Amino acid sequence: MDNIFEMYKTLLTEYINRFGMLELICNFVVALGLVLIYLRVYSNFKDAGNQKSFEKKKVKSIVETFSMTAFFAICGILVLFRIGSIESNIYIDFFKVVAILVYIFGVFVNLYGRKCLGTNWGNNVVIYSDHKLIDTGIYGYVRHPLYASIIWMLYSVSVMYQNILLIILTTVVFIPSMYYRAKQEEAELDKVFKGKYIEYTKKVGMFFPKLIKRK
Repeated sequence: MDNIFEMYKTLLTEYINRFGMLELICNFVVALGLVLIYLRVYSNFKDAGNQKSFEKKKVKSIVETFSMTAFFAICGILVLFRIGSIESNIYIDFFKVVAILVYIFGVFVNLYGRKCLGTNWGNNVVIYSDHKLIDTGIYGYVRHPLYASIIWMLYSVSVMYQNILLIILTTVVFIPSMYYRAKQEEAELDKVFKGKYIEYTKKVGMFFPKLIKRK
């Protein structure tokens, strides 16, 4: 046991000497955030299986938990093997600290958004028989906090690991995918809640809070 402890201690010391304590903190924060979110996703699937109300309408979407997980796996490979990373020391520690805080905020928004969404959650686009329009809590600021928070988290991870390729993938692949999924959901919600949902979209932004609200 002592030999194993010493081995891990040596490996940890070598890692800190090579990459720094701040990157170790980044690793811990990112890993913890992912674990918390995926535990909540598991709970979402479990709750959906015990859903008492029936599915009034279900629209299959290519953008769902499996495809998003595949994208995250690719991102993980980029970060792990430093593919697309650049070396820059220009205030990088400051920006890494800011990125860590943004990431933590993103995790909070994601978990809080899932709580506010409650039984409305669906892996695909689902309208339940007792579907509710959620426009309070975090949904009073952004219409799709789950997608928005992941966008913020991906950009913050890009900064933590100085990965240009991850920024590009997030911008040209992930955001358009989230926009597509969000529009799918909104088309169905508009059919259910009609004018009420349109009024909601005028007041609340899709991925970012609206500074100017339409009347």
